[in-house]
Amino acid sequence: MHTWHWRNGDELPYLTCSLLEFWHHGFFTQQFWPCSPAELTKVLQPEASVYRLKQVHGNTVFTPSEIDSLLSTIADDLVSADGLVSEQPLQAVWVASADCTPVLIGDVKTGQVAAIHAGWRGTAKKIVPEAIARLQSQGSQLVDLRLALGPAIAGEVYQVSVEVAAEVGASIISHDDQKYIIEALQNFPNSPLLADPNPGKIRLDVRRVNCLQLENLGMSAEQIAIAPYCTFQTPENFFSYRREKEKKVQWSGIISR
Repeated sequence: MHTWHWRNGDELPYLTCSLLEFWHHGFFTQQFWPCSPAELTKVLQPEASVYRLKQVHGNTVFTPSEIDSLLSTIADDLVSADGLVSEQPLQAVWVASADCTPVLIGDVKTGQVAAIHAGWRGTAKKIVPEAIARLQSQGSQLVDLRLALGPAIAGEVYQVSVEVAAEVGASIISHDDQKYIIEALQNFPNSPLLADPNPGKIRLDVRRVNCLQLENLGMSAEQIAIAPYCTFQTPENFFSYRREKEKKVQWSGIISR
């Protein structure tokens, strides 16, 4: 089993995953709010250059060089996207989340990394497979990738509409009929869908859907770790947008070797 460890940075807690022990990385807690990725990078690896995004719940993935060239053409100081893939050593890539799934990826052969913000919308648009495709275009092999899915809202408490569940489910079961998608997913072992007492509602495990997408790519369970923490149910360590309705986030980042 992959193990998760609590670490201390500036006397504050953050999480790491044994699957990513090869890299400086962390899933930071709300105790670090409102530290910026630049400040958090100093906790992990002060020499690294820092990259972050203006997250928009899409499936666009950029590299640092693409970000640098885009920044010269826009008025904003952040580029809109939800995934970052490193190209060089010592690049720190960061994503923010408050119920959505932060995904950190490392390649044990190339040392390159990725950070992805995968909410239900990004998951429906297969943002994690998109990031993996970017890594593959840079020479990564699927077998060399290691993925950690950080603290996020758990399926047992994440109530969504049947329509949303079907839209996300269509990323695994390609079909036009909502009812067909829902029923097929409910028959999966360890289904990402759980019953909800309210009509027209269902509980959705977004992290499980991401794992199923990875399985569809041909990745094995040994390459994937899921944090045993729910942002909604762990108020002492994590912000939850659904719980508090506040625009606060925790950051997750990883640094290429």
